[in-house]
Amino acid sequence: MVAASDATCDLDNCVAIAYNLLSLATHRSHFCERMQQDISGAAVLTRGYQYNFSENSPYVYDMDNRERKARTMLAVLDDFLQKPLADCDVLNVGGSAGAIDNFLADHASRVVGIDIDDGAIRHAQENFVKDNLEFQVADALNLPFEDASFDVVICSHVYEHVPDPVQMFAEIHRVLRSDGICYFSAGNRLMWNEPHYNLPLLAILPRPVAHLYIRLAGKADYYHEKHLTYWGLKSLVQNFARNDYTVRLINEPGRFHTDYMLPVGSMKTRVAKKVAGWFYWALPGYIWVLQK
Repeated sequence: MVAASDATCDLDNCVAIAYNLLSLATHRSHFCERMQQDISGAAVLTRGYQYNFSENSPYVYDMDNRERKARTMLAVLDDFLQKPLADCDVLNVGGSAGAIDNFLADHASRVVGIDIDDGAIRHAQENFVKDNLEFQVADALNLPFEDASFDVVICSHVYEHVPDPVQMFAEIHRVLRSDGICYFSAGNRLMWNEPHYNLPLLAILPRPVAHLYIRLAGKADYYHEKHLTYWGLKSLVQNFARNDYTVRLINEPGRFHTDYMLPVGSMKTRVAKKVAGWFYWALPGYIWVLQK
């Protein structure tokens, strides 16, 4: 589950930034992506691939952080699967620099990690070598595998990065075996803080305003990631049976190794439990196990 980071500006600064954004919203902006016209004639942004995401995201090389996430994945999979993970072939879609794949390879029959980011895959191939582990540069929208090739697919905070998440999930559905599952962790658009750029309210802003905001903050030339709300995420995975683990991860942090985010007895944990019970749609992220 995604945990929102502390905001980097106070309320006055947020108000000032919002005012500047609204003032600039009608002016011409130059973004580093192509433009096209929609049927109404309004300019819209064409999102491509993030080929070099790892170059500006050092956290993908953070072994401790990635292995913490992998322990949670392993605990959820062990809890849900009807057969040992040791008998499963696992595909990690958008696995980046390979640390999670390396961890899972100690527990699964076979692990394949794919990513569009050549630098990240090269790092994985050079640093993680095991007989049952492989990495390759590949497109999540056109997976280079036969139908029904995997028992488990990992899709962890990837959907917001790809040009077409609907097509990605069609491909995940295709390569899963008949009794296969997908471990899906996803951020909610209705989050206070956007974790990729540590900017409050970025994800919920209209796209043109978000682009201006991220440029004014000096974080990037434009805002590539595109998050969905809880209802959008449900629609995205409508071809799967959805099993929620989000609430269990909040209520049982020791069992699912989320206590580094949600210390037992802390105010943060108590608030998370209340939000999960009353306003599930407002949680910053979700972990679902999807069944084919």
